[in-house]
Amino acid sequence: MNYKTIAPHNDLRVFVKCYWTLEVPKEIKPEKQRIVPDGCMEMIFHYGDLYKQYFQNGSYIIQPKCFVFGQITHPLDIEPTGETGIFAIRFHPDGFTPFVTMPINDMENRAVPLQALFGKAGLLLEKEVLNAVTNEERVKIIESFLMKILITPKFIDSITKSSVEIILQLNGQLNVDELSDQLNIHRRQLERKFSSVIGLSPKQLLKIIRLQSTLKMLANNQFTSLTSIAAEGNYYDQAHFIKDFKEFTGMSQKKFYSENLKMSSLFIDDE
Repeated sequence: MNYKTIAPHNDLRVFVKCYWTLEVPKEIKPEKQRIVPDGCMEMIFHYGDLYKQYFQNGSYIIQPKCFVFGQITHPLDIEPTGETGIFAIRFHPDGFTPFVTMPINDMENRAVPLQALFGKAGLLLEKEVLNAVTNEERVKIIESFLMKILITPKFIDSITKSSVEIILQLNGQLNVDELSDQLNIHRRQLERKFSSVIGLSPKQLLKIIRLQSTLKMLANNQFTSLTSIAAEGNYYDQAHFIKDFKEFTGMSQKKFYSENLKMSSLFIDDE
């Protein structure tokens, strides 16, 4: 598995967290992988074989070749159908909204083809990115496209952006009332802004970011026990931690780390 990240141009850093690429040769047997919510939407280009996307009842669909995946609110199981070749853009939690007119909350937990989002321009982008030979070419194509379709920098919602900054700084360790008090905004108004700009509620994003921080601690073995993890994550108690963990991973901590979850590790925030 060859996974790399690339930093965006300074003009796009406020929107784009990073570009990433993943290549897995066909000699490696395809395995079902679980993706855990991280609060970020992604634009995906499959220049390799396509992926299956599973549903809770065990059925699956084949994902489009190029698409934007909306906010994930529960664990997502995917599986390559052959050789993996992916180029992707990972947006900040509030970073994709300035580029699209479709309501963000209509994209939740689904892959939306580029044509449905951008029309003929989306099809042209798909063709150019898939025909590019190097990642450097792909980045140039993507950045030119994003700068061209950027609705307006003024569209950035300052309240939502400040909210995201606070949530990330505190690793999600506050509640919605504390967040709205810090920003001097009514809770319901904050919830409406999150729904339209991020596609998640403030509570959902808080829980996701807190869990991501916890997953990072687990991945780096920065803990002595699950009780210490719960305390470090500012959960009410261990039962609260276990409940949130299972909500977003779909399994216990022991099972999560005993499974062969290579893809999950790529989506654990490393900042």
